[in-house]
Amino acid sequence: MTSKYSHTPFHTFILKVANRCNIDCDYCYVFNSKDQAWRSLPARMSVEVAQAAAQRIAEHVVMYELRAVHVVLHGGEPLLAGPRHLGDLLRVLRDGITSDVEVHFELQTNGTLVSEAWLDLFEQYAVTVGVSLDGPPAANDRHRLTHASRSSAASAVRGIELLRSRPQLFAGLLAVVDLANDPVEVHDYLASFEPPVIDFGLPHGTHDAPPERNDPTVPEYGVWMSRVYDAWLAQPQYEHSVRMLEDIVALSSGAYGAVETLGLAPPASVVIESDGSIEGVDTLRSVEVGASWLGLDVFHESFDAAIHHPKLLHRQQGGGTAALAEECQRCPLVAVCGGGYLPHRFSSERGYQNPSVYCEDLAYLIRHVQGSLQRHGWALGSPGSRVP
Repeated sequence: MTSKYSHTPFHTFILKVANRCNIDCDYCYVFNSKDQAWRSLPARMSVEVAQAAAQRIAEHVVMYELRAVHVVLHGGEPLLAGPRHLGDLLRVLRDGITSDVEVHFELQTNGTLVSEAWLDLFEQYAVTVGVSLDGPPAANDRHRLTHASRSSAASAVRGIELLRSRPQLFAGLLAVVDLANDPVEVHDYLASFEPPVIDFGLPHGTHDAPPERNDPTVPEYGVWMSRVYDAWLAQPQYEHSVRMLEDIVALSSGAYGAVETLGLAPPASVVIESDGSIEGVDTLRSVEVGASWLGLDVFHESFDAAIHHPKLLHRQQGGGTAALAEECQRCPLVAVCGGGYLPHRFSSERGYQNPSVYCEDLAYLIRHVQGSLQRHGWALGSPGSRVP
């Protein structure tokens, strides 16, 4: 859509429908980071908050003449809201957003609570469901244990298998990269569930608290993901996409990517907390206390107020490189990496005016993918151009 406005509207609305979790992932930016805002937030989103959010989304749709929006139910663990309450939230969201726009409901879960009753509700509202799983049980349980320090793997796999029984509901799998795990083993295990998409995320880190490495002189995360790329290409029997890698392919070919962790396109997502507070990038909780706080809520302000909030102005500069560190502005790979994900650029000395803590990893991975594309006869695009 070509907008008559100079800034990018939100297309994805992430609702924190539950602010508690039944497992205790040690890398979780909500519960195990410096910012402990969850302690003062409601355990679940009320119907009143959902109604206000729906009204604000409807206003945004009309203002920007949007044809489709994505409403993502998130947490914590969203299934802790319970089927009846989550059904009430889905109802008011569906009824409150104008019928002239296509609403895509999505949900991200750890999978351990999925049941046939949940699947019935998801079918009723056409909710597609992604599940977080870091790999085989030993790999998954390095970080994703219950509060009693027990494995969560078997329960998650049971939930995934239930979702597979209704494939139209299964959106894919999300895994966090861990250098201690074998990348090919992780990829092939996740692929065995036949997900449409596998998302790999890098552990959150900043220049003040960098991610763990075995050898700081080696781009280990880039090497790890390069091995995933090779495994992905080597097994054509799998029909899934690997989102990070597909984005690198698209961006290297001159097209736009699909996630805000790569590329220069302005992010188009916004977060609504369980109390109705509006946040831009909730993963900034991994940076410092209050980094994600805007002082806005759906009862008193529109999403347009969030677009114009000083903390989010860098997002509107995303079509270029003005918000990036000078090193990034000069880099030939900037159109693909986009300077890296915003939380990963932070330092207490320079704020977000730094290359990503994964700069060398992203460079290694991008060059690996681009080399593969060139060997297969793909033409790399110029920055900012599009391909059909």
